[in-house]
Amino acid sequence: MSGLFDRGLGWVRARDRGLAAFRRAGRAAIVMPGMFALGEKVFGNPQVATFAAFGAFAMVLLVDFPGPMKERLLAQATLAAAGAGLVCLGTIASRSTWLAAVAMAAVGFGVIFAGVVSSVLAGATVSLLIAFILPVTLPGPVSSIPDRLAGWGLASGAAILAVSLLWPAPAHDPLRSAAAAACRALGARLRADVAFHLGAGIAAAERDEAVTGSAAALESLGRVFFAGPFRPTGLSTSARSIVRLVDELGWLGAIVEQGAFRPEGGQIDRNLCAVKSRCASVLDRAAALLQAPDLDPAPLASELAALRVELAELEQNVTFGVPAACVAARLPAAQVVSALEPGFRAQELTFAVSQVAENVDLVARADRRSFVDRLFGRTGQGLGGTFTAATERAAGHVDQHSVWLHNSIRGAVGLAVAVAIADGSGVQHSFWIVLGTLSVLRSNALSTGQNVVRGLLGTIAGFAVGSALLWLIGSNPTVLWFLLPIAILFAGFAPSAISFAAGQAAFTLTLVILFNILQPAGWRVGLVRIEDVAIGCGVSLGVGLLLWPRGATAALSRALTDAYAESARYLAAAVAYGASRCDHGRPSRPAPDVEVARAAAAARRLDDAFRTYLAERGAKPMPLPVAVGLVTGVAGLRLAASAVLDLWEGDDGTSQGDRAAASRQLLAMGGAVEGWYVAFADALAGGGELPEPLAEEQLGEGLLVDAVVRDLTRDDGRANAVAVRVIWTGDHLDAARRLQAAIVAPARLLVEHRPAPVRTGRERLLAFAR
Repeated sequence: MSGLFDRGLGWVRARDRGLAAFRRAGRAAIVMPGMFALGEKVFGNPQVATFAAFGAFAMVLLVDFPGPMKERLLAQATLAAAGAGLVCLGTIASRSTWLAAVAMAAVGFGVIFAGVVSSVLAGATVSLLIAFILPVTLPGPVSSIPDRLAGWGLASGAAILAVSLLWPAPAHDPLRSAAAAACRALGARLRADVAFHLGAGIAAAERDEAVTGSAAALESLGRVFFAGPFRPTGLSTSARSIVRLVDELGWLGAIVEQGAFRPEGGQIDRNLCAVKSRCASVLDRAAALLQAPDLDPAPLASELAALRVELAELEQNVTFGVPAACVAARLPAAQVVSALEPGFRAQELTFAVSQVAENVDLVARADRRSFVDRLFGRTGQGLGGTFTAATERAAGHVDQHSVWLHNSIRGAVGLAVAVAIADGSGVQHSFWIVLGTLSVLRSNALSTGQNVVRGLLGTIAGFAVGSALLWLIGSNPTVLWFLLPIAILFAGFAPSAISFAAGQAAFTLTLVILFNILQPAGWRVGLVRIEDVAIGCGVSLGVGLLLWPRGATAALSRALTDAYAESARYLAAAVAYGASRCDHGRPSRPAPDVEVARAAAAARRLDDAFRTYLAERGAKPMPLPVAVGLVTGVAGLRLAASAVLDLWEGDDGTSQGDRAAASRQLLAMGGAVEGWYVAFADALAGGGELPEPLAEEQLGEGLLVDAVVRDLTRDDGRANAVAVRVIWTGDHLDAARRLQAAIVAPARLLVEHRPAPVRTGRERLLAFAR
């Protein structure tokens, strides 16, 4: 017997990692029948019983808020309060068909679109929609609101108790743990690289093991980040900062790889080794503080300050020594650039590590805030407040190419049409029509059509099982009450662990039992359920055909186009900002704040499009590594622009010397890189052929060195520092040029799999039929 139990538990664990779905289903199997019994048997009120049962279904089974218990309970209480308001609004709108449909469209759009600002809101979308769909499809007078609120309130209280007392999920933040592991792994790699380069008793195999470990840690971080259908961030300061770490650590990994010491590296640069060792120490401190925010932050601050001192010493050595020696020896411009490269690598590495460390410190400070500071959204320095963050995210998705905006409109239209049909046709249990629409609506018409088939087959299977049970047991309420929690348990577990169709079957069986307890009608309840689900599926399919039926691949291609174009413009604007500050004869440009915001908004839209692509059922037309490579390329381009901006923000723009030629060359190089990426983005959108990566000589870095070579021999340290900064800006542009070779190959595969444009409604229908 124990062997059978162990095999069953193993089967469950294999299909439900961490038993998350089984935990929710088990809670619902206890809470939902209990609330239904309380409303039906104790209060004797069908309205209370119905809203208590479906409220428990919405708040126990359909949501699973992450984070510490305090945050989960606060989220549950907020969901309960918002749901209560929607119950009142839905009841008021239920008295008129047109009002119900209009209200459903407005609420549907608002609830779905609100998910863009927070994964917590996104995870509660279906629960909030049910809180409105249930009352708006069950017409009732205003006088019924107290009974409906009573049922919803019972469910809310029970849900809060269930989350805190019934098999509470451990407080675990996988993204934070993965980010800390990546910090440690990158620190270990830097330390191993330095030790091997200095001959400090470390074998090549040990160095290679550190290289493999850092790559594996970054890959694991990426998997965790893209594991869910929503961007894993809330509106809290710490949540937003942790998400920023993902891009920064990925970029840092690329910098570490590019700057690794090579066997043919030649003379040992001990200053560069010292900077790398200090970076490793900073990353170790950051990892410790990230996992334990209550630790003293002083060690991280001390290591970061020491890193900046060592970088300043290296920059001074590079600024005053290397260029003058190169020029005195009449070395070619290419060798001058090569001599400056160690300083550039140190500056690039230090900037990336500092970004990571400052972000970790911001996370820790946010976690250490008092309850009052959290309540009033006081974030301290580093990030804007909650309202500012929400506004920026929402505004970034008010764009014709936003997948989230498309899905919000599609969902609102589909649900509004379903409510109008349900109310106008007079069918029984019209709530199921709208729920059927909600359950099968997906990102494109093809996927919706597949879910229609699965949904109907599952519904028929559930009806068949329910009819057989009713034929065997009749309408014996005792047996039905006994079977109800078993059916709920399976209905909660099946969609995640088995299939969508199995979930539909189990849910249909649950409803057959539930409504036969409430109002015995035998097997006819199942027939009504099939009819209503079929109508709902038809509405969902029709809306999917008419609105953006091209699917997630096309949306991902469009989002990549926007993200690369906006990131390239940000890089060009950062270079132009630097060019204006290196030449005192030019008016200084303001910081490119607009370009920063537009690039960030495009990157968030890309993230949502990529998650939609990952979540879409069926075979992926584009291999996942290809898509990941293109998505991470955007992050690298944006962060290169941030590095250029940081390089020049420390300059006051009052340097002396005629650098008009250097300024012109910087602008030309920035324009060449921007032009390539804009052409690349146009090609992703179908606007031409993919451009070949720029060759090194096409960027003209030698001309840039020639333009400042006289400055490199001056005794004026300020002028020399500016000249070196000019060359390092050119190095950042060269890094953006080298990125081109890494993204062209996956871009070709994306272009090959890009769906043909579909314009007219007739063409859409024919394309779907094919």
